[in-house]
Amino acid sequence: MEAFLLQFFIFLVAAAVAVPLAKKLGLGSVLGYLIAGIVIGPYGASLIHDVEVIMHFTEFGVVMMLFLVGLELKPSLLWQLKTSVIGLGGSQVVLSSLVITGISAWYLPWQQALAIGLILSLSSTAIVLQTLQEKGQMKTEAGQSVFSVLLFQDLAVIPMLAIIPLLATLPSLTSDHHGSVLFDLHALPEYLQFMTTLGAVVLVLVIGKYAGQPVFRMIAKTGVREIFVAAALGLVIGSSLLMLAVGLSPALGAFLAGLVLADSEFRHELESDIEPFKGLLLGIFFISIGASLNFTLISDNILLILGLSAALIALKWLVLVFIGKVFRITSKERSLFAIALAQGGEFAFVLFQLTKNTGVLPVSVIEPLISAVAISMFVAPLMFVLHDKMARSSLAEALPEDEDVIQKGDHKVIVAGFGRLGVDIGRFLLSAGIKPVILDYDSNNVGVLRKLGIEVYYGDATRLDLLESAGAADAELLVVTFGNTDAAKHLIELAAKHYPHLKVVANARDREAAFELMDIGADNIFRETFDSALSIGQSAMQQLGIDSYETHRLKQIFRKKDIEMMPELYKKRCEEESYISLYKKHHAQLEDLMKLGNNESLEAANKAWAGRNPDR
Repeated sequence: MEAFLLQFFIFLVAAAVAVPLAKKLGLGSVLGYLIAGIVIGPYGASLIHDVEVIMHFTEFGVVMMLFLVGLELKPSLLWQLKTSVIGLGGSQVVLSSLVITGISAWYLPWQQALAIGLILSLSSTAIVLQTLQEKGQMKTEAGQSVFSVLLFQDLAVIPMLAIIPLLATLPSLTSDHHGSVLFDLHALPEYLQFMTTLGAVVLVLVIGKYAGQPVFRMIAKTGVREIFVAAALGLVIGSSLLMLAVGLSPALGAFLAGLVLADSEFRHELESDIEPFKGLLLGIFFISIGASLNFTLISDNILLILGLSAALIALKWLVLVFIGKVFRITSKERSLFAIALAQGGEFAFVLFQLTKNTGVLPVSVIEPLISAVAISMFVAPLMFVLHDKMARSSLAEALPEDEDVIQKGDHKVIVAGFGRLGVDIGRFLLSAGIKPVILDYDSNNVGVLRKLGIEVYYGDATRLDLLESAGAADAELLVVTFGNTDAAKHLIELAAKHYPHLKVVANARDREAAFELMDIGADNIFRETFDSALSIGQSAMQQLGIDSYETHRLKQIFRKKDIEMMPELYKKRCEEESYISLYKKHHAQLEDLMKLGNNESLEAANKAWAGRNPDR
């Protein structure tokens, strides 16, 4: 126990030192973790020796990451992304597997080649998502495409775990294999194996759907935060153990548990409770990868392993560029899309271990491939850094040099984010003679808008130094148009802390996002599709022959009453029954008000939209 704690302490200290240094150098936290692992590992300072024990423990970070992925993935969102998930993700996995399998088949039996192709088709969900989130690129076209592919890959791991053992051509390590599950499922007849496995998946879904929410609701009423954290961790561990018991990936259980709770009112609380554990264990997992690199093996086979790493990255990059063109991803976004997914993934370590245990691949093949995957993961953050430098370089060439610095002036308004919504807001303000400072993090978008004569500056508006350069100290208003609610919340909190005089007008993509912004005290919140929906509804009524004045009156009534009921709904948002009851009550009142026809009632209705409240 003492030795384990000592090693864990060394891991934590290494992370605390390496990550800030790496981020200060612009390398990102993931690369910092990997470098820390190399330094303290057996082939560095030899401060730790039993890396495998630590790695088994920290693999749980990957499990919790997939729980959070499932928690973020509402069934409605999954349905919306079905084309990109199945199309982009399916194409990437199938084509990458075929290409790698075809090349491997020249040197190995087809069963071994197929196993290698399947395993190497996967990318690193942990590295890619964490890097994109740090860079604020998750909501870009490339970020959404990358997320779709990674989601499909995570789901594809499940059938891979079932298919790969069927490819065995060598004697299996039965004792090791049986030790990987809580009981030997293979002792049962095949039909019972199938029914047991299916039953375990259904059980996770049923418990999560019908028992999870009542249990969390009961725990929430106690007001004891640590019990809520314990229940959240218990849910993840229990789901993972159940999947292990039937020979499936523990990550599948965590993902399913998160998926069924995605529509729960406790989703955000669960995210905030699990996130610190996930981040810590993922970080130590990356340190383990760095420490586990066998530099003796690599030095003895340097050309082979470096060649394998380069070939893996190049082949996957070519496949991804081809897929990007087929699915019409813009050239600028296609570059990030291909670079982000060109490395191997953390599930390769799990699946290669499975191939060894089940006799699919010999150790002589597995070891250099694991080193190649680890090196490709190590290179991945460097490829992101290189991509960013190339993007900034191309932007600098496209724009006049003197426009890269924010011009000082009497700017009263700062617009943060100049996407589909920010463009129209900026044009409106400029047309009215108000010249805002416009900040956007999409270099491609900045270049296009500059060519159109709109003064836009490249940069992350959530950085305090950039806000200062933009004149936040002297400005009067900050307009936040981010589609990413987390980024918007961070910026609003930053502005409130350092520039309390600054008035804030914020965009929310929907009612739930508006509630999140209300949580941090924001009051000038506008739902981005609300006015468009009312305008379309008004036009629809006019097409049905309803008088133009009448449709305008009904639109204004609806707008004002909806704004009035938002604060009440906000107070009841965590009480499902009360929320539904209140919503139905307001909606019934709204219907009655909009149906009024006599003169006296018409006067009352007119008063309902005579106020000057803005559309929110």
